[in-house]
Amino acid sequence: MKTTKYFTINALLVCALASTQIGCSSINSASNDAKAEILAPAPDTAFTPDAQREAKVAYLPFQKVWIKQDFDFKAYSNLVVAPVNTDYMLKMDWLHKLSSVNFLSNVKQDIQDLAVYFQNQVITDFQNDPNQRFNVLDFPAQQTQGVLQLELALIEVDPSMPMLHAAGWLEMGGGTAAAVINKRTAAFEGRIRDLRTNEIVATFADRNMQDVDPLDLTRLTWYGPAKQIIDMWAKEFVEVANRQPGEVVSAPTAFSLNPF
Repeated sequence: MKTTKYFTINALLVCALASTQIGCSSINSASNDAKAEILAPAPDTAFTPDAQREAKVAYLPFQKVWIKQDFDFKAYSNLVVAPVNTDYMLKMDWLHKLSSVNFLSNVKQDIQDLAVYFQNQVITDFQNDPNQRFNVLDFPAQQTQGVLQLELALIEVDPSMPMLHAAGWLEMGGGTAAAVINKRTAAFEGRIRDLRTNEIVATFADRNMQDVDPLDLTRLTWYGPAKQIIDMWAKEFVEVANRQPGEVVSAPTAFSLNPF
C-alpha cells in the first residue's frame, strides 16, 4: 500500500538522523507489505524443487510460497518435523573477513546447533499449540497415513558487521553500508511432504531480521539474533496451521539504524 511505503521511507529517514549515542528506537510493523519494502528474499537453493513457481501470497507471512492446487490440509492431523538441513547454507561474506581458523570451526558447530534449535523450537510450539492443530509424531514417522512432514533448510545467518565489531572479530573501519545498518538476517526454505505418497505439496521460503539494543551487543553471541528470528518463524508456522479463511497471518519486522 502506498501509505505503508511512505511511512517506511520516512521512518528510515528519521532514524538515519537520530543521535549516534542512543541510536534509533526499533520500528515494528505487523504488515507483510512493510516487510516487503525492507527485505529482499534470499536466493533460491537446490533444496526447493521448482522454486520458480513460488510467489508472494498476501495472507501468509512468508516471502515466497507455492501450494499444490486444491490440496486439502484439513485432511491431515499429524505432523513430523524433520531435522533441519544446513547443506545449502548460502556463502556468508562476513565469514571471509575472519582470519581465525578456530573461530570458523566454531561457527560451523554453531550453525549445526542452530539447526537443532530450529527443529526443537518448531516441535515445541506445535506441541504447546492450544488448538492442538497437529499431533506431532516422532521422526522417522510412526505412521504415514494422514501425516505431513515439515522439512526445513537453514540457508542464511548474518549477524551483521556491527555485531562482529562489538565482539572484536573485525577491525573497525571500512565504512561499508552493512556497518551502518544494524540489521541481522536469517533465511530458510521449507517443504511440506505427504508421507503416504512422498509428494511435496507445498514449498515456501522467508528471510527475516531481528534487532537488539546496541548496548547489549557485547553480551550476545553472534547467532543470538538468529534464534530470535527462529522463534518468530516457529510461531508463524503454528499460526498458519491454525489460519481461518479470510485471516491474514502477518510477519513482525523489527529493526533500527545505529551508525556506529
